[in-house]
Amino acid sequence: MSKIGFIGGSGIYEALPLEDVREESIDTPYGEPSAPVTIGEFGDTGREVAFLPRHGSSHGRSPTNLPYRANIYALKSVGVTHIFASNAVGSLREELSPGTLVIPDQIFDRTRNRELTFFGEGIVVHQPFTEPYSPELVDHLATAAEDATDATVVKGGTYVCIEGPQYSTRAESEFFRSQGWDLVGMTAIPEAKLAREAEMAYATIAGVTDYDVWKKDNEVTLEEVLENAEKNQAAIKATVEAAIESLPTDHECAAHTSLEGTINTPTAAIPGDTRDRVELLVGEYL
Repeated sequence: MSKIGFIGGSGIYEALPLEDVREESIDTPYGEPSAPVTIGEFGDTGREVAFLPRHGSSHGRSPTNLPYRANIYALKSVGVTHIFASNAVGSLREELSPGTLVIPDQIFDRTRNRELTFFGEGIVVHQPFTEPYSPELVDHLATAAEDATDATVVKGGTYVCIEGPQYSTRAESEFFRSQGWDLVGMTAIPEAKLAREAEMAYATIAGVTDYDVWKKDNEVTLEEVLENAEKNQAAIKATVEAAIESLPTDHECAAHTSLEGTINTPTAAIPGDTRDRVELLVGEYL
């Protein structure tokens, strides 16, 4: 049975109809997650949903030093097969105004200082990442957003992920636009890469909060971002609820077998400590 995880901002799980809620503090080989994983039954569907606040319960973690590997590993360890995420993003397009919901299908990585993989230290994995978001979940989230909200919904687009925590310079913002990219944010990478390595289907709903700084006389401020992010929460909440409710319990994605044929290291050559560390992720292939 498919099990859904949701990665989002602090407090979003309180707005979802979760019952019989429990918290699980999970110790991973990659350190502690941003917060304990909150697990509960979604409404009257009888299915469990696992929630993890990306930045911690009090938004105390910067995009650069988030424990991305621990977060994804923790969700994997509680049986999550599908991840819905939410992001607050800047717009690089006039037509993508604040309040627009975008379900991106591509990512461009501009980060510099992040651990991008679970592997290494004696195991080499070369995994395709042509479609960084699971196409099946992109379709599903877009349909849910269109059915559940009155917001403008755009399916598809490229999310350029910057290091942060500072916003872009004007020169950077103008460059991003010149490349034809659509959104700018700070948390898509390595989250999407790690979800793929963990064979979990992953897609995000991006709520536009600002026009970044390419737009003449526009200066991004935290106040603007937070104010518009709050306005977007109702539409994001409605989308996530609809997506959870309508996802078939036997839903399958190509991501669920994405490690097949990608391990380049013979099993006998993998050090014991490394094998123990990645057993949850690749054990069935070794």
